[in-house]
Parts: sequence; C-alpha cells; structure tokens
Amino acid sequence: MSATRRSLASRFQKFVGLETKASLASPDTALFELFGALPSASGIRVTPLTAMTCAPVACAVNAISQALGQLPVHVYQRGADGSKERAPDHPVYRLLHDESNEWTPATKFREELVRDALLYRHGGFAEIIRVDGGKPFELIRINPEVTPVTVGMSQDGPVYSVQENGKARPIDRQNILHLPSPSLSGMGLAHDAREAIGLLLVLERHANQLFANSARPSSILSVKGTGTVPPSADMLAKIRAAWLAAFGNGKSGGTAVLPSEVDWQQVTLSSVDAQFLEIFRFYIEQISRHFRVPPHILYELGRATWGNSEEMNQQFLDGTLMKWITAFEGEVRLKLFDREERDTYFAEFLTDGFVRANYSARMEGLSKGIAARIICPNEAREILNKPPYVGGDKFENPHTSTAVVS
Repeated sequence: MSATRRSLASRFQKFVGLETKASLASPDTALFELFGALPSASGIRVTPLTAMTCAPVACAVNAISQALGQLPVHVYQRGADGSKERAPDHPVYRLLHDESNEWTPATKFREELVRDALLYRHGGFAEIIRVDGGKPFELIRINPEVTPVTVGMSQDGPVYSVQENGKARPIDRQNILHLPSPSLSGMGLAHDAREAIGLLLVLERHANQLFANSARPSSILSVKGTGTVPPSADMLAKIRAAWLAAFGNGKSGGTAVLPSEVDWQQVTLSSVDAQFLEIFRFYIEQISRHFRVPPHILYELGRATWGNSEEMNQQFLDGTLMKWITAFEGEVRLKLFDREERDTYFAEFLTDGFVRANYSARMEGLSKGIAARIICPNEAREILNKPPYVGGDKFENPHTSTAVVS
C-alpha cells in the first residue's frame, strides 16, 4: 500500500471513528509479539513472569532448572588410552563446580541460566569474562528482565548485543554463553504455552471464587411476606445482613433456625463446576507436554504407583534432563575450551546421584554385561565415572575366572 493510499485509509478510519492507535494503554498486537506477551484466548497476557505465577508452570520450570543446578559438573582430561581423570586445576572447573563469580555459586548460576532458557524468548545468557590472554575467569548471568539480549544472524554466525542504559553493547559470540530456548516459534515456551497457562490462571481464579464461601457459590433466601403485602426492600436488606452475620464466610456449619416465612435453598454446582478437577488436570498435562516434563513431576499422580516411580524418575532423566544436559555441555565445550583443549578437556554432568533409586538394577545389568563378555570391567567403570584399573580391559566371565586387581 502506497503512502497516499495509507493516508486516505487513515483519514477515512478517523472520519468514521475506526482509527486505532497503538499506545501503552491499548498497545498493538505487534507490540505484544515484540515483547513476548501476546494475549491468550482467555484474555490473560502471558509473560515469563506471569507464567511463573501458574503453579504447574513454576513446578515444571523449577523441576528442570533445580535438577541442573543440583547435579555436579566436573571437568575431565582425556588420556591417550581413552581414560579420563578429573582436572580440578583447569580454570573452567572452578566456574562450573565451585563458583561462577565472586557472588554466585555455580549451582545457582546453572539453575538461573536454565530457568531463563525455559521461559524467555532467546533463552539464557551469561557473559564470559576472560583474563591472561583469553582464560575464562568469571561467568556473569545476564538478567533478561533488566538487560535484554538481542540476537541476530550474519554470514559469520550469530551476533549478540546487550541493551544497557538505552544503548546496545555488542558482545563477541565467543564471550557469551548462550543456552537457547527449545521453542521453534522464536518466542519462548511461555509464549507457546500461553493458551494453557492463561486458562489455568482463569481456573485458579474461578476456584478462589467458588470456594470463597465454603464451597457454596450462592444460595437463595425466600421471604413470603405478610398477607398480600410483599416484604419491603429494607426488610430484605436486614434479613440478608443477619444471615451473612450468622452464616457468612468462615461461619458455615452452624444450625440455622428460620421463621416460617423464610425458606433457604442452596444453589447446586453446575456440571462445569463439578468437572473442575478434570479440566484442571487436562491442562496440567498440556503444560507437561509443552515443557516435556512427565506429569508425576508436576505432582499429577493419577498414573503413578509405588512400582513404577523409579521408572518415572528414569524417564524424567532420559526424556527431559538429558536434553538440557547435552545442550549445556555442548555450549561449555564450544565457548569455555579453545580449539586445542577440546580434544583433551571436556565438562560432564554426573547423573549417578539422580538415579540412585535404580542403582541396584543398574549394577545388576552391568554385571550381566561383563559376565556375558559384552563389555569389559573398565567399560563398566567408565559408565559409573570410575577410573580404569590394570587388567580391566579383559573380556572374561568373573564367575568362571579369578580377576587380579593391582
């Protein structure tokens, strides 16, 4: 549309009263898309902060981010024979295992970075401060609510800039640790799940109103009056006030004594109210699908039993956490180790503590693999993050031969 046609259309809309202007009071839809707060069908504008007021979303985000924060991370040095040993003297070890900077423990840093990646449009960011010719010295998280990061793409790769004091400060991509959002829409998971989040928030408000008066949404007091004279408005107001004073909010359960002229009738719950829990449960499962978290992690235990709880924890590790673990390890390898170090040094999360409940089954499976000569003892020790021992590379059945450990 040309400028002249746009001008004519604008004047015509203004003449007939259809002209719309984007402002803070009634912003344009494009502005909501820009700031990641497109309104949902329920009328609630979902942002990362409002999404965290939704209990299932907060549970899903905290379950993933806190797990990544709790799992220990070690830096290893790979030997020529394929073995690996911890390298606590490497500067990256301190940043990932101990403290990321002078005021942030490494556990908190990892948790916050993953939380940002789960909620915000471009993911989580941290600036890498280097000293002594490029050695990483500090990892400083960039708060997306205070200093948003702009991500662009050029022929040479991604381009990053941080908005500080109204100005854009470019950051070289090698100096920024970026954990991208898994959202394919480019708007973040909070935006993708805005319909389910918005409806859950509406359901919570409905529940508050439903149970505000001891789970009695409303009732009817019928006053017959005297003879042919109907009750006056003043009389009805006094009767209502007296009823609320005696049996209002927080005073239910008593015995009501009513005059013969007054009848009380409770309004029963509608079918929608009666199926409230089923509706709420369905949308908890929707949040589970968006964030790829098993329903039992959101404390939706409809299918959980004592017998399958261990398998569900393993499912959470394999189907949810491993995606974030591999993404974190890959970004650390790319940004915190130079090209010469990448063949020798690497960072790795230890998940043994998380699957401790399945430890006996895991050991039994490794023992069977060794006995069947599918794996050697040193390969089993590598799976358990244990160093190899001399003679552990032999494929033999320990039940039919005697192993000598030196």
